[in-house]
Amino acid sequence: MNDTIAAIATANGIGSISILRLSGDRALSIALKLTRKAELKPRYATLTSLYQHDDTLIDEAIVLYFESPRSFTGETVVEFQCHGGFVVAESLLKAVLYEGARLAEPGEFSKRAFLNGRLDLTQAEAIAALIEAKSDDAARILARQMRGELRGYIENIRDSLLEILAYSEVVIDYAEEDLPPDVVEQIESKLANIKHTLFRTLESSRRRSGLMQGFRVAIIGKPNVGKSSLLNALLDYERAIVSDIAGTTRDTIEEQVRIGTHLIRLVDTAGIRNAHDEIERIGIERSIAAIENSDVVIALFDYSREIDNEDRAIIDLIERYNEEKPFICVVNKSDLHHTFDVTAIEQFHPIYLSCKKDTKTLVDHLSNLMDYENDGEEMMLISQRQISATEEAVKSIDEAYEPLKDGELEFFSFHINAAIRAVASISRPYELDEMFDKMFGQFCLGK
Repeated sequence: MNDTIAAIATANGIGSISILRLSGDRALSIALKLTRKAELKPRYATLTSLYQHDDTLIDEAIVLYFESPRSFTGETVVEFQCHGGFVVAESLLKAVLYEGARLAEPGEFSKRAFLNGRLDLTQAEAIAALIEAKSDDAARILARQMRGELRGYIENIRDSLLEILAYSEVVIDYAEEDLPPDVVEQIESKLANIKHTLFRTLESSRRRSGLMQGFRVAIIGKPNVGKSSLLNALLDYERAIVSDIAGTTRDTIEEQVRIGTHLIRLVDTAGIRNAHDEIERIGIERSIAAIENSDVVIALFDYSREIDNEDRAIIDLIERYNEEKPFICVVNKSDLHHTFDVTAIEQFHPIYLSCKKDTKTLVDHLSNLMDYENDGEEMMLISQRQISATEEAVKSIDEAYEPLKDGELEFFSFHINAAIRAVASISRPYELDEMFDKMFGQFCLGK
């Protein structure tokens, strides 16, 4: 942490501006050497020339100086805004490294901000996720979490669990004191509320996980139903081979496309049928795996062909997975003479279209399906680490009920401690002193 670190903060390539950042004890002295100035005014943009150690001019740039601890990392930080491109920024980086800085490791600026108390883990994860946000809704959620929305939620859960732990420890160690007569009932009530809140958060986060990672949309159907034509129409170019020969698509094809405000990954699968060769059989197995791994499934049927056992196999898949993920039932080739019995799929509210002519109805339906709906004040977890920690907390709470009912409060406290540590790991580590503060502050013990 004593090193002064440096890194180019803008993406590699041609642009009007490149930004280089320094953080550490020597950041200001290095900046003064490069600018040949006696001082830099904190939080003011200074237009100045930058020089290498041999007085060779590097560039004319804007320099911003942030005093410790009023900076992103909590350390002394200097930011250089130079002209963009490959050469200038690299020359500037070489100059600051020559003066004693070292190249920052990936994520080291955010790591220092966390270690210096400028960020908690929820904010650090939100910053990383915001850079790779796949939709406008995701960006809005992450921006709120950067302001500490998730941290506040976690702090409230921590405080409630600490109160429960304090109640339990008081009953164990200070039973002779004047305690509320309904302590156990209060514990059960508070615990039930916490579990309900965490469970709702988990369900909401799983349901909307595609907002963070980008939605995966699988296209399924029997051979020659128009899956590859639909993929090409949504992509607006010929990505997949289209043929009347059954089994043309032998493997899954994946491509990214923007639908509304969302960047989604479309998966064109092999036709699902009884395969006659090994390669096609493997492709069909991958198609079923694509369904299981997708967020949304488009089930395609051919309006111009009679329903058959292969169509019924698709309907069986819809019924099997319908409760786990949304399906969009699409009847393709609606411009042709129809012989398909739509009564078999009416319960799934099918969309009728000709993918070679117009897919707007489907695109609008996909966009509406993926748009973020705010579940009241429901919080959202943005990473698998956060989800796993919350699952562990719920598990520990479940395990605490039995010893509570049996009056085995030492075991009950053990499980509540585990729940606190799991929840706390989402934002900041849990310290045992926090429980003592709650315990003695709440009960005025030892009077």
